[in-house]
Amino acid sequence: MSTANPSSGSFSTYAREAIGPWAGYTIGWLYWFFWVIAIAVEAIAGATIIQYWFPSLPSWSVSLILTFLLTLTNIYSVKSFGEFEYWLSMIKVVSIVLFLILGGAIIFGFIPGIESPGTSNLLHRGGFLPSGISSVFIGVALVMFSFMGSEIVATAAGETSHPEKAMRVATNTVIYRILTFYLGSILIIVTILPWDSSSLMKSPFVSVLELLNIPAAAQIMNFLLLTAVLSCLNSGIYTSSRMLFSMAKNGDAPEMFLKVNKKGIPMNAILGCTVIAYISIGFNYFSPDKVFLFLVNASGGVALLVYLVIAFSQLRMRRKYEKENPGALKIRMWLFPYLTYATIITITSIFISMTFIDSLRLQFF
Repeated sequence: MSTANPSSGSFSTYAREAIGPWAGYTIGWLYWFFWVIAIAVEAIAGATIIQYWFPSLPSWSVSLILTFLLTLTNIYSVKSFGEFEYWLSMIKVVSIVLFLILGGAIIFGFIPGIESPGTSNLLHRGGFLPSGISSVFIGVALVMFSFMGSEIVATAAGETSHPEKAMRVATNTVIYRILTFYLGSILIIVTILPWDSSSLMKSPFVSVLELLNIPAAAQIMNFLLLTAVLSCLNSGIYTSSRMLFSMAKNGDAPEMFLKVNKKGIPMNAILGCTVIAYISIGFNYFSPDKVFLFLVNASGGVALLVYLVIAFSQLRMRRKYEKENPGALKIRMWLFPYLTYATIITITSIFISMTFIDSLRLQFF
């Protein structure tokens, strides 16, 4: 969709075209809401990590400073946003690659003095699914929200000089990165550490590094976590502002958010998102267990709705596009329409299962 019709609003625009104005309006505001809350959450998380080294610093002020600094990178230029994101991602990628190598060395028994766990932690201690299939649904429902952000590659299509080439590379690499870095690191952790180990409750990454007797393991992981948090915060400001800008173009948001500077940056949209993030950070200190908790829970289920709408939009838009422009579509989703239907059924199943899970029921409603 993003190569056939590059747009900064991406799926909000596609939902409007494929399903109707109500769909574009609804999913656009929900997605914007998710990311402005995410900015606040990541800013608070970043402040908590920094307090690990500087406990005397007030958490609220550090949260505001982090948000302000990353707002500046977004205001300066799209290139500065991309450059900052590139180096933060590079730190994450290099560290995860090293983790995969070290973890693999433990599993295959290449490290002297550390006995290889083999498959004992995967198949013993109650079997492969010790708590039954229901725990898988809980895990999937929780982890689904962690994948929110992979769709940013399509949001950026409208500001890319060669969207067709860029989207092809970005989409494929996102899939491979998830398989290698995300699932790979989790596979390493569950193979090395028993699922019922108390060390999983603090930090599984730190526990693996401590097993290798790496000095300052907690310090290293805190630094890497900070880069991950700043990366998400940076992306949150970019994504929420572009969605707000796109909605203003469609008449779904006030016209004031259409204003851009000489570099084409939607200044008012960025500042508007930052102000809402500041207010949300304030709620965390004035009413953490009521107002802020409500905001976080309310934004939780948005990921499922966004991906569901993307699937429905693709289902309608592809048929229409191929009918009107035979042979013109350069990038095609595999196994269409069966894989799209499978995606819709899977997401709907996860969404319904949330009503039966105590910790996720509030997010569903």
